[in-house]
Amino acid sequence: MIKQMVVAMALATCCFTTAHGQGGATAPKIAPGTVIEPSKSFDAALTAFEGQFIGLAKAMPAEKYGFAPSAAIFASTQKTDYLSPNNQGVRSFGQMVAHVAQANYFYAGTLSGLKPDVDVKAIGDLKEKDQIIAALEKSFAFAHQAVGTLTAQNAFESVRGVQTRASLSGGMIAHGFDHYGQLAEYLRMNGVIPPASEKK
Repeated sequence: MIKQMVVAMALATCCFTTAHGQGGATAPKIAPGTVIEPSKSFDAALTAFEGQFIGLAKAMPAEKYGFAPSAAIFASTQKTDYLSPNNQGVRSFGQMVAHVAQANYFYAGTLSGLKPDVDVKAIGDLKEKDQIIAALEKSFAFAHQAVGTLTAQNAFESVRGVQTRASLSGGMIAHGFDHYGQLAEYLRMNGVIPPASEKK
């Protein structure tokens, strides 16, 4: 578990660095060895993830929010049935975006102790693009608030077993980027280039 969390944090840092190296804002000049508040470090990584994920979510046309891949899209000899454990099929694009919004609330609430002021479960029932995007943006606002509670004193306090406030912050970003990769393929299946992949 500790190894997974270290990998998650490294991935989050890598994605943040990559995002800023692809035409994003220039990182401030900070001398190596400078101690950075955990809230600032994780908030910067969260901001980079937020920009890429919301851009991707907005890029899919509203009428395609119900899209989910099936075997029929690929070769006729494809044997994969695309069933999830509950045999309902894989999540649609919209369902997966809504799932990330719900996960943001879960991770952020767990690491900070803050309580969401929305019905998180109801986000999973949203169908319209505008509603899902609004819920996603609100979940990121909550996540920023939660990450803002990190300090040098509490960042590595246990929240649940070996999971700490810091590892949950990294886990939230790594989880989201996992789904980002899936949704980037959903976009390409529909002839849409993910905004972060477009040539500048």
